[in-house]
Amino acid sequence: MKYIKLTYLFFLFIICSYSFKGISQESTGVVVDEIIVRVDDYIVLRSELESTYLDILSRGERISGNTKCAVLKDLITNKLLVAKAEIDSVLVEDGQVDQELNSRMALIINQVGSEDEIEKYYNKTIAEFKKELFDDIKEQLIVRKMRQEILADVVVSPEEVKDFYESVPSDSLPYFSTQVKVSQIVKVPEVGKEQKDKTRGELLKIRDKILNGESFEILATLNSQDPGSAQNGGNLGFVGRGSFQPEFEAAVFKLKEGEISMPIETEFGFHLIQLVEKRGNLFNSRHILLQPEFSETDIQRTKDFLDSLKALAYSDSVSFEELAREYSDDKFTSSFGGYFTDAMGSENVLVEELDPVIFFTIDTMDVSQISVPFESRTDDGKIAYKLIFFKEKIPPHLGNLEEDYQRFRNFTLNRKQGIELDKWFEKARKEVFINVDPEYNSCNIIN
Repeated sequence: MKYIKLTYLFFLFIICSYSFKGISQESTGVVVDEIIVRVDDYIVLRSELESTYLDILSRGERISGNTKCAVLKDLITNKLLVAKAEIDSVLVEDGQVDQELNSRMALIINQVGSEDEIEKYYNKTIAEFKKELFDDIKEQLIVRKMRQEILADVVVSPEEVKDFYESVPSDSLPYFSTQVKVSQIVKVPEVGKEQKDKTRGELLKIRDKILNGESFEILATLNSQDPGSAQNGGNLGFVGRGSFQPEFEAAVFKLKEGEISMPIETEFGFHLIQLVEKRGNLFNSRHILLQPEFSETDIQRTKDFLDSLKALAYSDSVSFEELAREYSDDKFTSSFGGYFTDAMGSENVLVEELDPVIFFTIDTMDVSQISVPFESRTDDGKIAYKLIFFKEKIPPHLGNLEEDYQRFRNFTLNRKQGIELDKWFEKARKEVFINVDPEYNSCNIIN
């Protein structure tokens, strides 16, 4: 579902997490927040319920029954999942949380423009944001892991999808707005040797400064292009094998504690790495990342390559989808022949859910047309160039199995997963202390 404004969603997540807490604690002399649910050592605040409820209403989502009660049940279920994970020793390593935070922060910075803009607006450093959000992100990852384990065996058959569709009254079938089927080929320019040598030379100069007594952490803060760790002096914390790129880890495990590597190349750029401490397969390191810039020659070479793929697709000697599978650097969409998919996995995407850049690109195109190569960004902020293939346009229509099978399949799966999760909830709540404020007794969640 990369076509969705993912970075925007992450940005909203951080704004809401920070802003709402700020509102609930502002100095009016009155306590405006309170605990409404306890699940063992975990709590649900009134502010969590209200903000989630208002968010659902603002998106126009419909939930059968009492919406606020359904939201509260979901919040309690998440806390129960975390509490049971603790009991069952289902763990998420801190290194995984750091990776998730770094990934989200990189996407946000790419969307907003710079770290400085975020820090200036909120008067907080990126490192402070990450510290505040660490526990929330860890809880989200634990909930995700528990849900995956509980629902791993839940599947639906075509017959179940058909039965679900036929059970929906004709006057209750959803009406879908205009949908499009759009494929892409993304190419990140390959940096030439001259640019790589220049970056290596810059890192070697920094390395010499460190060896001559300057602080690695200060130089990382001043020079590193890794937004996730630069504000923290390049420190990456303790992680296990498999957390970073193979080239990075191979270099780390060759180092002695305190030793600094020569420049190491990974897909992210060139690194200077210092091993801080090693405990078996766990290691703590810091790094300085520099990313070589593309030359005009590198960029033109990429555009020319995409033009050659476009000519092949138009010649009918090979399909655009086959070219996307073989050549696109976007590994998520390439596995689907380059097609964008929605949150339900359907290749028929509602136009209002498209990334604005894609929407305005196809708005000037005819169906079956391929765009010229244009500059874009990957989700991790890299400059890229892409071709867009406008395959199909589906007019607004009443939902039906022929055009909307994937959507109805996901409706069916979600319902079945909900039933399975409710069964798990009823069993798990007997093992965990749960107390809900009497104000919500009418929701009948644990009665």
